[in-house]
Amino acid sequence: MSTATRFPALQTRGTEDAAPAATRRTLVLGLGNPLLCDDAVGLYVARWLRDALNAVPGVEVAEDYCGGLRLMERLIGFDRAIIVDARRSGAAPGAVRLLPAAALTEHCACTHDVDLSTALELGRRSGAALPRLSDIRVVAVEAADVHSFGEKCTAAVAASIPLAAGAVLDLLKAWR
Repeated sequence: MSTATRFPALQTRGTEDAAPAATRRTLVLGLGNPLLCDDAVGLYVARWLRDALNAVPGVEVAEDYCGGLRLMERLIGFDRAIIVDARRSGAAPGAVRLLPAAALTEHCACTHDVDLSTALELGRRSGAALPRLSDIRVVAVEAADVHSFGEKCTAAVAASIPLAAGAVLDLLKAWR
């Protein structure tokens, strides 16, 4: 039994039949843990964008807390993705950067999972319709505190939520 038969949501799509820009499906996905201060910034950006992008055809805004294989599964059926997430790189808290999908390699803190590039390759080998790695961008917000329990971001990170949302909107405009 083929993968597509066992999992109807998995539909194959080759690189040769990529949809035109106007009809491409784009996922804007805010990642984070809602209980860990700045780690939740991706969720807050997604909430900020939800109303603004509600009427935009082909764009879906969602929230999740996964990486690796679960993140790959969430990308099935989309042509492009913008992932908004907290990052700890040593930059000033609240700094917003646009990064390639390869920046999500550190999202595998668990030895029982794989990085996004590996997960996408496994998904493609299984016949999943996934965006190319080059069609995935990360809007990264530099976090100050991703370890303390709290349902609010630190002040610098909270102040960057509109900036991160603006980066998403700019990227969507450039992709149209």
